[in-house]
Amino acid sequence: MANGGIIGPTNKTSFGKNTITTKTATGDISTQPGTTQIEYLVIAGGGGGGGNACNGGGGGAGGYRSSVAGENSGGGTSAESILTITAGDTLTATIGGGGAGGTSKSSPATNGVDSSLAGPSITTITSTGGGGGGGHVTNGADGGSGGGAGSNNAPCGGGSGTTGQGYDGGSSASSPSAGGGGAGAVGANGGSPNPAGGGAGGAGVASSITGCSVTRAGGGGGGGFIGCGGAGGSGGGGRGGNSNTDAGVAGTANTGGGGGGAGDEPGQPSVNGSAGGSGVVIVKELSRASGVWSMQSQFNSVKQSTWPRFLTTYTGIEYLVVAGGGSGGCNAGGGGGAGGYRTNYCGTGISLEEGDYSITVGAGGASITDGECGADGSDSVFSTITSAGGGGGGKYNAVGRPGGSGGGGGYLKAGGSGNEPPVSPPQGNSGGSGIPNKGGGGGGSGGAGSGANGGPGTANAISGSSVTYAGGGGGAACSGAGSGGPGGGGNGGASPGGGTQAGTANTGGGGGSSRDPADTASGAGGSGIVIVRGPSCATFAVSPGSNSTSTHPGGEKIATFTVSGTLTIS
Repeated sequence: MANGGIIGPTNKTSFGKNTITTKTATGDISTQPGTTQIEYLVIAGGGGGGGNACNGGGGGAGGYRSSVAGENSGGGTSAESILTITAGDTLTATIGGGGAGGTSKSSPATNGVDSSLAGPSITTITSTGGGGGGGHVTNGADGGSGGGAGSNNAPCGGGSGTTGQGYDGGSSASSPSAGGGGAGAVGANGGSPNPAGGGAGGAGVASSITGCSVTRAGGGGGGGFIGCGGAGGSGGGGRGGNSNTDAGVAGTANTGGGGGGAGDEPGQPSVNGSAGGSGVVIVKELSRASGVWSMQSQFNSVKQSTWPRFLTTYTGIEYLVVAGGGSGGCNAGGGGGAGGYRTNYCGTGISLEEGDYSITVGAGGASITDGECGADGSDSVFSTITSAGGGGGGKYNAVGRPGGSGGGGGYLKAGGSGNEPPVSPPQGNSGGSGIPNKGGGGGGSGGAGSGANGGPGTANAISGSSVTYAGGGGGAACSGAGSGGPGGGGNGGASPGGGTQAGTANTGGGGGSSRDPADTASGAGGSGIVIVRGPSCATFAVSPGSNSTSTHPGGEKIATFTVSGTLTIS
């Protein structure tokens, strides 16, 4: 039988059904040969937050246009019509960047840039960039959603949103600035609910076009005046700046979130507002490829592993990847450097297809008993993210080793460099230099070793509770040995035969240095950890069984790896 139609209820095939393409950068979308209908989500860049010279208004969210059945478009309107295209069309997605934060009275915040979806058989779908937040006695700008009003003891109005794309920004009547409008709600007025605080950004709109519900296009919060900045609107809106030189938080990339407005306090230096988040275009192909396949064709295709399978892509995946810490050196040596610390928690999530992902949890550097330098920790790996093992501490009269964070230097010697190999943002800091009669402290993720003390680690709540990771190990001394840094760093030894501590397991903490090579081993580095957090619609499974999964009260799935294993996402 010639290919064409459907063979039966249990043999339906859809080579183009529900194929989803997410564009975070401008480029073409090649639709499948049989696709004739598509749904879309087109979000423009969010407006920048106002700033400098006074507390600034929050940036408005980028315009939000959706044709997803059963969902809303921006500004409280219903979804637009599904598009009909010519089979095989190539579409072009243009992704708008976020607007810049305000830098002066003469250089106010700028609007976000338009995003669009175009093709030879459709009318171009254009979403309007979000309005910039107002600055010194300045109204918010019009846009997809309007920017929030600035202030300085004079009333100012919020910018207007575009019909079918977003809401207006809030207004200000006194010192606190207003929040930018969101795709799903207006920005709050300045001083609401806190009289001295900035107004909150308007909420965004949730969509399940990718298979998971994700909220986008939230407005930026207004800057506070001798008070807290307004909260960013759900959906990537940046928090407004608190008083006292706080620039606020930028809108989240590829959400169209508005940037937070800068805070202000009399007598303090002026600061700039924060940038808006870039936009995104998502296309979902609805129609099936025409044709049917004979039973023999289907059998052969399955046998040869060429039968098409459309995998679900999950967005907003967050991670914490901490490598093993280095061990301490011997004989008044330096403390071990903390394992490299890399995370996107509360930042921009990554996208992963369903499937199996190998996880490597790095071991801590081994304890040293022969009077030599400490051993480096091992790398931890998740997907494309590798955190480097911490550097071993230097022995007496030897420099510390480089690593994720560097090991402390031995007596009067330099500490090892951190963030090796270099990544951005940095994964760690340098070890401290040895001083008379003391080894230097190992570097930590939150700061360099200082004197004989290990550098501090960094707190992270990706697991659902705040835990500090990747503290540096303490250097040894004749007396007054260094302390391990918060986040699992081990203390250095202060006398022959005792006092040296290992780094804490599954923190990436550096080990403490030993005082005397003859009878005291240095502290081993603490092993690393990998934690992955995904959307509620995903399912996580882990192996081996010593690793664990949990569900956050908000519904997000969490996988915690204390040993190397496999994460299965489905």
